[in-house]
Amino acid sequence: MNFADPSTGNARLLPERPSVSVHRSTLLVVRKEYRTVFNRDPNQPSQGGQTGRPSPFGFPATSGVGYGGVAAPATAAVRQGFLRASFTWMFMALIVSAGTALFVFANPQALRFVAQNYFFLAIGAFVVSLVIQMGINRIGTMGAVAGLSIYAVLMGATIGAIVAAYVTFGGAAAVVSAFLGASAIFGGAALYGVVTKRDLTKLGGLLFMAFLGLFVVMLVNMFMNSSGLSFVIGIAGVLIFTGLTAYFVQQLNNGGLDYIANRDSAAVVGALLLYISFINLFLFLLSLFGGNRD
Repeated sequence: MNFADPSTGNARLLPERPSVSVHRSTLLVVRKEYRTVFNRDPNQPSQGGQTGRPSPFGFPATSGVGYGGVAAPATAAVRQGFLRASFTWMFMALIVSAGTALFVFANPQALRFVAQNYFFLAIGAFVVSLVIQMGINRIGTMGAVAGLSIYAVLMGATIGAIVAAYVTFGGAAAVVSAFLGASAIFGGAALYGVVTKRDLTKLGGLLFMAFLGLFVVMLVNMFMNSSGLSFVIGIAGVLIFTGLTAYFVQQLNNGGLDYIANRDSAAVVGALLLYISFINLFLFLLSLFGGNRD
């Protein structure tokens, strides 16, 4: 770098400081990218919002740094909304589940197997969902798609057994009503999540805590077998997952799930979250319409 010497008026060469200039430029790039991510609309706060390590069901993490303590600029690509891709994967997973449920429902041997191993299948589905969400940056998009497919098969098998039990005891109308009701509620909540200007981030955290409390109550009621408490659980479940649907849709539409390294992987995780919301709406409504048949 050349500077004029004030004593002689001659130019002299000063040593360069490449390390400082590189770090400054990197910080400026990172600052610019994150300003673009979080402040697309200067009149509104960011709704993409969460940063850092993943948390189950896509809720905001508590740390502001990524893996290894470094905020990676590559996550900025995820900020662009990927709601349409998530819905595409979700519907494909629902088709897989529907086909599996129909197979179990129509095949006595398969139905017997699922009934005898229902608990293990349900636990397996839960573990697969956690692996997809918590390990998405390791397994990649194709691994997530494979995991979503396995999850859809496991859930389809258990749902097929549940539907068979309701139909056997005269609850076919309840199954249809629950499906139509879940579709209507899910669609309405999803639409609200897209159009609302309200930031649902705090609501999502509260609903997640409510779900944890509801899960504990459900475990207790397994031993109490109270029909009144089952009715309350059904109502609470519908309300919680209606709110979660709106929250998830807003997050996906605004490019949330920023702990995920690329947009395609984030879309698959988003599909899983939407799938979980829809299936739970269906099951809670089924318990209400069907009178909690065992």
